[in-house]
Amino acid sequence: MSSERTEQSKRLAYVLRHAPESVGLTLDREGWVDLDALVVALAKEGRPVDRAEIGEIVRQDAKGRYQIEGGRIRAVQGHSSAQVDRTFEEREPPERLYHGTTSAAWPAIQAEGLKAMERQYVHLSIDVPTARTVGQRHVRKGAKLMILSVDCAAMRRDGVKFYLAENQVWLVEAVPPRYLTGSTLR
Repeated sequence: MSSERTEQSKRLAYVLRHAPESVGLTLDREGWVDLDALVVALAKEGRPVDRAEIGEIVRQDAKGRYQIEGGRIRAVQGHSSAQVDRTFEEREPPERLYHGTTSAAWPAIQAEGLKAMERQYVHLSIDVPTARTVGQRHVRKGAKLMILSVDCAAMRRDGVKFYLAENQVWLVEAVPPRYLTGSTLR
């Protein structure tokens, strides 16, 4: 993806996940907004992009962050906007899922577990390589990448609900520390 296209994708994620009001839009409860309204809003902001370009961003997004359907667009998950309260179907997770983080965050996670923070859900990955990619974004000087293993089987026995987003990201409201084990990667 070109640097301009990457910037467009980041702006799209920001608007559809976190701040639709920043361009004068309102999302429905499931995160949808009219695609043409989005194009107009971005153009008024001085970031013109047409429907075809947005369609290309959606198709090229390796993480499957977006969904276009019936002239509408949304971010699949990862919302912090109070306008959105996505509903997901409860699903049976695999015995283990993974979460990428850093050694700097580990002490707080050991004490409090994984929390959704500003988002609606904690995001979990199906495998270590995906968790590594996600966690790598948070690595800063002096911190090391950590992969946390989540004991989903025990969580399910204890009544915790899991959901699966359309882009295959597993979602859960929180992961208490007793269900986590961590390993530091170089």
